Amino acid sequence: MDILIVDDETIILQGIQRTLQNRFPEHTIHLASNAEQAISILRSQTIHIVLTDILMPGMTGLELMNMSRSRHPHVKWVVISAYSEFSYAQEAVRLGAKDYLLKPIGKEVLSEMIRKLSEEIAHDTELIEEAELLKTNRKYLQEAVFQRWVQGLDTGRIDMGPFVEQHPYFYLIMVKMETDKAVFLENFIIENVLLELIERYGKGFVTVHDSKSLLGLVTPPEGTSIAQLIEELRSHLIKYLKVPFQIMSTERIEQFQSVPAEVQRMRQASTTQVYEHHASGSDRSVEVALQYMRTHYQDDLSLEKVASIVYLNPVYFSQLFKQKTGQGFKDFVINLRLEQAKQLLQNPKMKLADVAERIGYQDMRHFSQVFKKKYGVTPSEFRQEHTGDKADSLVSRD
Repeated sequence: MDILIVDDETIILQGIQRTLQNRFPEHTIHLASNAEQAISILRSQTIHIVLTDILMPGMTGLELMNMSRSRHPHVKWVVISAYSEFSYAQEAVRLGAKDYLLKPIGKEVLSEMIRKLSEEIAHDTELIEEAELLKTNRKYLQEAVFQRWVQGLDTGRIDMGPFVEQHPYFYLIMVKMETDKAVFLENFIIENVLLELIERYGKGFVTVHDSKSLLGLVTPPEGTSIAQLIEELRSHLIKYLKVPFQIMSTERIEQFQSVPAEVQRMRQASTTQVYEHHASGSDRSVEVALQYMRTHYQDDLSLEKVASIVYLNPVYFSQLFKQKTGQGFKDFVINLRLEQAKQLLQNPKMKLADVAERIGYQDMRHFSQVFKKKYGVTPSEFRQEHTGDKADSLVSRD
């Protein structure tokens, strides 16, 4: 039997491992210090029991449990916490935890709990593994065939009749992420959240479309729409995902042959659709960008350059920047530079050409045009009004 222990405290992790190895040497023990490592182990190993801490960096133990239930329905979950608040225990029970243990955990209590769960697992294993194997093979075959169909590829001699009978009508839902980093954890979150909602609102499945997109198919009861499903999906993803994402969907589809065209339509729609985001992470990105811009206003401040500073796609960063500041990126840069120019112009010893260069304008004429358009006066006129100095107007006419 395989047991996975998830805890960000190394001492706790190793203490539980030693106890279990001493009492149950026949069991295999796996260790994870965070939810992402746990997810990887759950996918690559046949885990029977998971003992997880509640409060960890990133995803909590309860969130890990909630996300993993649909993909690993036969895993026995035990929640470990240093907190005795009833709300944690209540939520753990609601999610199906077999037990709730408080730190520090007594060796006898831990051993008795593992012994009891081992008996349960031994009783169920044979039937579960046989049923799970059939289900998994059928699921992977279905998804593989559907993926080929979506891409317009030949499905060989596989009879699509049973699939069409099972889904005489359906809707497609695509979730697309925008990020340059690996999205292993994000893919897992989307797949599990979407699959759970599909099963709650009807029947269907979820498949990976490409490295940054997942595609769900759902057949709800006759006469119902998927509007509520999509709204719940959006709410969950805003909470859990730390990368920008889009949700696209189709109208009701009754002709299976139209699937490739509908998927292509959603991909095209994604090029103009606004990305949604995890609020706190996005707020921080804009704050970092603004700090950089205020200290580098004289340098190259292209949209692409600043977006790369905060590791965001330029199109998404532009949308987010305007949403957070109320100004377009280009207008913000112009205003930032011109406000600095007003301060520099009040120094009568600084030439207008030097002022222009200091704020990032190499072309003096262009600087003057932009300044006059913004303030209604030329840089020379502004200086004269505020300092009474006329020297520059004799040197350079604006």
